[in-house]
Amino acid sequence: MKRLAIAALAVLAVAVPAVQVDAWGNTGHRLIGVAAMRALPDDLPAFLKTPGAVADVGELAREPDRWKGAGQPHDRERDTAHFIDLDDQGRVFDQRGMSLTALPRLKSEYDAALTQAGLDVDDAGYLPYAMMDAWQNLGRDFAYWRVLNAAEKRETNMERQAWYRADRIRREALILRDIGVMGHYVGDGSQPHHTSIHYNGWGDFPNPEGFTNSRQTHALFEGAFTSRVARLDAVEAAMPAADLTGFDVKARTVAYLTTTLGTVVPFYRLEKAGAFRDADPRGAAFVNERLAAGAAELRDFIAAAWTASADASIGWPAVKVAEVEAGTADPWLALVGED
Repeated sequence: MKRLAIAALAVLAVAVPAVQVDAWGNTGHRLIGVAAMRALPDDLPAFLKTPGAVADVGELAREPDRWKGAGQPHDRERDTAHFIDLDDQGRVFDQRGMSLTALPRLKSEYDAALTQAGLDVDDAGYLPYAMMDAWQNLGRDFAYWRVLNAAEKRETNMERQAWYRADRIRREALILRDIGVMGHYVGDGSQPHHTSIHYNGWGDFPNPEGFTNSRQTHALFEGAFTSRVARLDAVEAAMPAADLTGFDVKARTVAYLTTTLGTVVPFYRLEKAGAFRDADPRGAAFVNERLAAGAAELRDFIAAAWTASADASIGWPAVKVAEVEAGTADPWLALVGED
């Protein structure tokens, strides 16, 4: 796959051991995870606000990069989750592809549409679906946590209460892991190269402004340069205010990636002006703004998943989260199972 070959060449060429060239580097992903967790609204569960949870998400936000090299089919299926290559008109890969606003409901439909158009999903990528899938998964996690938390507080049978408590603790660990994974893909979506056909130098396309074609562009920006200039305080200061009004995960994902696509040409203009050398303040501001965009989006994705979980049902036989929290439904069989 094209990006794997580029990654291997870039790692050989850049003597920076911590660089990951097909995602934000370790520094960027950690900062996005930490900043998002520190900015969560007050009404989310307290276990998310502990220093340990914040640090865990920062580390777990690197996890999809650390999966790489597991073998096939794992790598081929998951490596293309990190990006979507959009052309300058915002269509997937080229004019044969659909626009972001026309993304099908299912990834299988997306794959089929690209194939029918003569495109390859392994070249195009499927980042929007990775983001939406992870958000839905977190919502399910939160729904189970709500039920377990409410049941543990009300249960008078000590054996059942102990089981609820143990399962809640397991669920909390799983939630942090799933936030980390979601945070990785949301973070990838704030990196200009992850939304563009110009993902590592401008490439073999019309280039009237004379942008670089260096095959080190991607790695040097998100790895070595970002590790020099990214700062948590700068990221937090640049984060926009929360925006959860009418949250729809598909519409929000499309808007977010469209905004990032709009930073591709500004990136290349800055690169041409030398802003990504040493610790140039112009490049530093761009890096911290992009990390802040990722952190703010992750914060809002987490908060929206929590809100949505209140209206969910869990288990079998299914019980409504709201009824368990109100004390009008017993979730024991739904959680433990009848068999």
